[in-house]
Formats: sequence, structure tokens, C-alpha cells
Amino acid sequence: MTRSWAPSFLGLLLAGLLAGCASGPTGSRSGQRIHFVENRSVDLAVRRDFDEALQMLEQERYEDAIKLLEKVVEGSQNNSAPYINMAMAYEKLGQTEKAEDSFKRALTINPDHPVANNEYALLLRKTGRYAEAKQLYENVLKRYPEFMPARRNLGILCDLYLDDAKCALSQYQVYSKAHPEDKEVELWIIGLKTKLGK
Repeated sequence: MTRSWAPSFLGLLLAGLLAGCASGPTGSRSGQRIHFVENRSVDLAVRRDFDEALQMLEQERYEDAIKLLEKVVEGSQNNSAPYINMAMAYEKLGQTEKAEDSFKRALTINPDHPVANNEYALLLRKTGRYAEAKQLYENVLKRYPEFMPARRNLGILCDLYLDDAKCALSQYQVYSKAHPEDKEVELWIIGLKTKLGK
């Protein structure tokens, strides 16, 4: 069963505003473009280049966006936002190793960034590194227990990849309380309860 998520909760987290929207058929993507936080140390020209790169990403001009984001990184090396967006662009191009490198750079700057951790965990899951993905989800949820994309994805990981019904059920139940409108998750909960004899 393929499980996907249309993003609804991200709010203002460490990276600042999130904009745009993308979801994938293989998991709950935060998938949203990450913006700079208000930061006086970011040069106005760098910020303009960054905004232009975001427009390119929205237009699915991933190679052009990556080139511009590389330029942005030179002007703002202590900001994780360009690396996160670059990683997601590399993923769209099927360049997994470069995507992973960009996620790692983002997490070096901001290890607790919830979107970076969620997106990187999805990449790890895609490449079969389930234990590493689970650890990332658990780490981000310790710090941000209400970051529902990671909670839902941890449930999917436990359910479909780790065959851990108890883990999946507990994650889905917490998620479902926050998102009762997500009827798909309600069905997954019913199925898991049946499987566990509850």
C-alpha cells in the first residue's frame, strides 16, 4: 500500500517560513521550500538569488536552481535553508548521493532542523537504510513532538518497512488526534488494531 501525505502543519520552525507544496507517492514529504529566517547577516543580493532559486524550484527547473543555490551558499554559509532546498532538487533529479551530501551539510549547520531531518529520513528509507531513518525520526520527535510529518512517516516506516505494528499504531494514533480529517490514517489504525487483535 502506498501512503502519501499532503502537508498541512509545518508552521514557523527553526528555518522560518515554509512555502510551496509537493507530496510524493512514497511517503509524507515536508517537501516544502525552506526560506531564510529574518537574518540581518544575509546580504540582500544573496537573498534575491535565494528567492529566485525558489521560483526555479517551483517551476521544476532543478538544475538552474541548484546552480543558483550553490552561489547562495557562498554568500551565506551558516544557513541550512539553501542546502535543504538543494538536497530536495538533487532528489528530484535522481542524484541521491548529492542529495544526501546536501542534507548532511544542512544538518551540520542545524542538527535539529525538523524538515531537514524528515526529508533526509525519507531519503534513507528510499535507499533501504531503515534503522538510520527511524533514528532520525525519533530524534526530531524528541525535540518537536508535534511535528506531524515526521510522526506520520515514522508510522509508515514501522508499518511497511520494519513490520512493527505496535510502533506504527502508536505513531498513527498520535498523528490522527492532531489530524482527524486524515481518513486514510484512520483506516490504517483500524487495520493495525485488527492485526494486533485489539
